[in-house]
Amino acid sequence: MRVVRRSLSSGVALLVAGALGLAACESEKSTSETGSPSASAAPTPSRNFQPGAAGVGDAYFPTYGNGGYDVAGYTVKVRYDPKTDRLTGTTTVRASATADLKSFNLDLAGLAVSAVTVDGAAATHAAKGNELVVTPSAGLASGSGFVAEITYGGTPKALKNEVIGDGGWLHTSDGAIALGQPESASTWFPVNDHPSDKATYDFEITVPDGLTAVSNGVPGGKTSAGGWTTWKWSEKSPMTSYLSTVVIGRFRITTGQHKGRPVYSAVTTKVSKGAADRSIAQTVKVADYLESVFGPYPFGAYGGVVVSDPRIRYALETQSRPVYSAGFFRRGENTEVVAHELAHQWFGDSVALEKWQDIWLNEGLATYAEWLWAEHTGTYTAQQAFDIRMARVPAAVWKTPPGKPGVKNLFGESVYQRGGMTVHALRMSVGDQKFFEIIKAWAKEQRDGNATTAEFVALAERVSGKQLDKLFDAWLYGTKRPAVPKKL
Repeated sequence: MRVVRRSLSSGVALLVAGALGLAACESEKSTSETGSPSASAAPTPSRNFQPGAAGVGDAYFPTYGNGGYDVAGYTVKVRYDPKTDRLTGTTTVRASATADLKSFNLDLAGLAVSAVTVDGAAATHAAKGNELVVTPSAGLASGSGFVAEITYGGTPKALKNEVIGDGGWLHTSDGAIALGQPESASTWFPVNDHPSDKATYDFEITVPDGLTAVSNGVPGGKTSAGGWTTWKWSEKSPMTSYLSTVVIGRFRITTGQHKGRPVYSAVTTKVSKGAADRSIAQTVKVADYLESVFGPYPFGAYGGVVVSDPRIRYALETQSRPVYSAGFFRRGENTEVVAHELAHQWFGDSVALEKWQDIWLNEGLATYAEWLWAEHTGTYTAQQAFDIRMARVPAAVWKTPPGKPGVKNLFGESVYQRGGMTVHALRMSVGDQKFFEIIKAWAKEQRDGNATTAEFVALAERVSGKQLDKLFDAWLYGTKRPAVPKKL
């Protein structure tokens, strides 16, 4: 994500198979020659089914997500009428139990559930705040797969979170936008809303004829009937929930193919044709350059969406199709923000967070991608960007450790600017050859997964052959201005 702000660079992610194993084995007894009974076979231990946790226990957001299961995929089918601001939907969740579950939770905010089934059987459900508690007719054994189907509806509302304000479903003048970080998905479908549970997604979004509904992944075409159009989208690479999006409205649409992948971009008609269109048109060009330094592009589609709404003053790396505030293009063409959000396709999307504290892994690498892009285009060098920040960043940046910024500073300047500087400090310490080997290895080895800062440091040390604890401790966790490394 990148917030609209003055840049310092301006200076230069089944059905249950088999029985649950609850029936005790029939005891077989035999009699010895003397008629005494032999030892009986041990009975199968009974299972202790318990409610799943209402949160994954993230240190920054303890109530986000849920415990006791792992989601493989979602099928989200919603119908939305902007005139009445009413949404109805059915979401199918394909998951596996990771504990013996009596019940499990899904995150769902502000929408009423009318029915729930688990493996085709009616399940009891109850709302507790922004949690949907589902109690199946029988317990779910650890290791078993299950399918939950939830039918729901109502007037969707945004979530007020302590980081960026409104996040989630926003009713707009010509449709709606579902967007936000660190949470947003639960405002329009039931979900395990934490980055640590990645899954695949299929979306079917039905809106009145004349409106476009753009979402993640590969476009699946559209069908119309009775004044309504259904738009289909499919993201088959594992995706974290906050990266899901839908943008409904009137757009200038651009489509095409690049390297065998579909390109689908949309710019709101609320802004005149110009800089936004030209900037988004550079998507594949920027992606190709980033591919040369990060390794193969990780997803099955390209694109971007430009929106114009005063509540959205940021760009977000929604998987395969970032969403940008029109504010980024008011002063002309802006490919640096495109480079930032496309870099997230590798770092933040394909390689996702295991915990929110490590947000610098996303934003620091994406910020550094801006500097690499500027260097590639001859605007300024990464070294110049680093030097300017060393001289000009506010004192608060040095006092706030990007590796442990706290919730209040999760998207603060330290995470972005000092995060980017940490990446360059690594480059200076290990040299260009080893640096780019590290970055490519990180993208390759952690592709489609979740990762931590400790894993990044271990990989950097393995590839470089150098001890880097002091470097990362100073740049990520120190509260004073670090010394500039000697450049190799």
